[in-house]
Order: sequence, then C-alpha cells, then structure tokens
Amino acid sequence: MIRGEAFRITILLAAIGALAALVFGEIESAGRHSAWTASELALLRSLSIDSLPPVPPEPSNALADDRRAAKLGQQLFFDPRLSGNGQVACATCHQPGRRFTDGLPKARAIGTARRNTPSIVGQAYSPWLYWDGRKDSLWSQALAPLEDPAEHGGNRMAYVRFIATDPEYRASYEQVFGRLPDLHDERRFPPAAGPLPDPALRASWLAMNPRDRRTVNEVFANIGKAIGAYERRLLPGPSRFDAYVQAVVDGDQARQREALAPAEVAGLRLFIGRAQCIQCHNGPLLTNNEFHNTGIISYPGDLPDRGRYDGLRQVDEDPFNCLGPYSDATTDDCSELRFARRGPELIGAVRTPSLRNLQGTAPYMHKGQLPTLADVIEHYVTAPEAMIGHNEAKPLGLSRTERDQLEAFLRTLSAPVAMPAVGESAP
Repeated sequence: MIRGEAFRITILLAAIGALAALVFGEIESAGRHSAWTASELALLRSLSIDSLPPVPPEPSNALADDRRAAKLGQQLFFDPRLSGNGQVACATCHQPGRRFTDGLPKARAIGTARRNTPSIVGQAYSPWLYWDGRKDSLWSQALAPLEDPAEHGGNRMAYVRFIATDPEYRASYEQVFGRLPDLHDERRFPPAAGPLPDPALRASWLAMNPRDRRTVNEVFANIGKAIGAYERRLLPGPSRFDAYVQAVVDGDQARQREALAPAEVAGLRLFIGRAQCIQCHNGPLLTNNEFHNTGIISYPGDLPDRGRYDGLRQVDEDPFNCLGPYSDATTDDCSELRFARRGPELIGAVRTPSLRNLQGTAPYMHKGQLPTLADVIEHYVTAPEAMIGHNEAKPLGLSRTERDQLEAFLRTLSAPVAMPAVGESAP
C-alpha cells in the first residue's frame, strides 16, 4: 500500500516537474524572444533585410549585370551634360546624400515635375517604376526623364550624338555595346530630333527614315540600359530594425535592448498588428509592389491624379517596354506586363513605396503632400474619402501614444545605402 502510494506520488511529482519544466521553458523562450510568438517571429524574419533574395535577373536588359555597363551608367547618371541645358543630371533629383531622393514635394530640374521623386534604392526588385507604374524596368524608366521638358529637357538624337562625339563615352559605349553608327550625314541624322511635343523636334524625327529612327532608338535604349545596370546595384543596408530581429532570433536580450527602445518595439507590434501597415508594407523591402488608393488629397489647383489607371495605358504603349523591339526579353519573360492587374479599382491608385530609409526621404506620398511621418500616420488615422476612385484605407483607432510609438518604429528602418561594386557617388 505504502509502495503503491509512493509510486503514485512519484508519478505525480514527475508530472508536476515536467509541467513546471514546460511552463518555465515557455517563459524562458518568451523572455529570450521578448514574448514574440512563433508566428510573430516568423513574420519578423520575413521583414528582415537578411531575407532579401539576390537581385532578380532583368531579361529585358542583357547587360544588366555587366560591370562595364554599370560603370558607364554611373558616369551617365552623374553627368549634367545629359540634359537640354547642360545643368541637370539624374543625380540632380536622385541625390545620394538624400537616399537618392531630393527632399522636395515635386521634382525640380529644368521645370517642376508632376510628382515627388521616389528613391531608386532597391528598385531592381520592383516590376514597376514611377508612382503610376508606367515603366516596367529600370532601363526604360531612365529614358523618360531625359526627354521630359520639366526634367532633363533634351532629345534622343542629341543624346546619341553626344555619346558618339565624346571620345571617352564613345570608347566606353563601344566596349560594352559594340560599334556606334555613323552619324555624320545630318540629312539622315539631324542635330536634334525626337517623338516629342515640341513641333520642330517632332517634325525632324518624322522626316527621318524609319530605319534611321530605329538606329537612334537602339543607341538611346542602350543609354538607359547602362544607367539601369548602375541603378540596380543600389541596395538598402541593414537598419536598427534588422539588428533587432537578428537579436530576437539569437535570443540575445542585451542586443535587443541595444537595437530598439521599448517605444520602438511597441511601434513594431502596432505595425504588424492593429495598425495593419503590414497588409501593404511587407517583405524585406516593406512593400508589396502593388498599387493602392489611400485617399491622398491633391494640392489646391492640381487635378486628381488617376495614377495606375493611366499608367497601365502608358506602359502598354511604351516602345521600350519588356515586349518592345528594344527589349532583350522573350515574350515568356514579360509575364508582369502581359498579366498586369487591370480595372476601374485602380483609378487613383499609386505604387506602394518601400518603407526603408523613410527618415531621409521626406516629404511623403506621390506628390509630397505630407511633410512628416507624423502627418502620414495622421492621414491613416483619419482615412479621408478619396477625391477620385475609392479609398482602400480604413480609419485607424490609434491613441496619441500609439501614433508616437509607430512613428518611432518607422524611424528605425533607415540605414546607409549598401555600396555597389562601382560606388554610389559621382565617379
């Protein structure tokens, strides 16, 4: 009897001991990971820069990963001679010291552009460029500002002639792309021409033989492909948030406290939880690369921006798109363009930007309407009706403290740009 009772007591004590070990093990695990659940931890890891895969291939640009092309593209990116007045470079608006933005509500070069300058850091991962997605590759996007009257204000014939007549550029171009065409006959290749609104430039372009126009377009496309080869090397570096995630994964509480303050951790919990930011800002670049209407109000005097709805038509008609004659891709490589989401729900929708390096890229939104991160959060707290289309955002019930916590977390996403092989600054 005593032996039987002792056995039962032994079993009971063993069960209590196992339960205690399990409970204390869970407590220890929770402490090691700051009480993040397994699913939350997996979510945090998915947001970390360590989860960013290698830069995807660019089938429409056969020389996207050619270092010589990138070096040429770097030189072109910082050269103000690649403009109508000789004073505007790509770096005029995409300034390295500002995370490749310009700090202005709307880009300002020869004139004032329609929208805010988005960062190009990490854009090699995006299937769409511009706020409305009217370009589908870095190289084709690089061409548009060169001929925009408000930006570089030049024309493709002049750019091609510039490359051909500058000894250094000619040598670099021919090393990468092969022999340049003979442009000496100005009856065939006038000094300035392009399919532009300017009547004289357009008339000169239309007067050219179609074969000669294609020759010019091929060189012009290659200028974009060189710039794109440089830009795809601009990648975000690890931030304090990334250091925190690694510390959580490693169970190192000291490093967790060193990486993020309690208010910043609280903001992170809001970001992945009740604030619902993660619905659109997910993955290691904190963007779903999609288009959404969030009810951003236009400036007084500006017409409502139709965004992606018009951008789709423009990318479809672009001769420099993935399916166009100057692309190096096959039809099968262009699934993003062929199967792009379409419909009236895209009226007023703009591309979801990456949240990395937010602190250095104000003002915010597609026309720079919101000067500070606090203004951005306040916009989502109120979620006003859209001026055009339908606002997908719903009002967030965040207290003042919670708004401050969310803003504090967003500031932890900034980090220096990862240095590309050819260097990020002017050569």
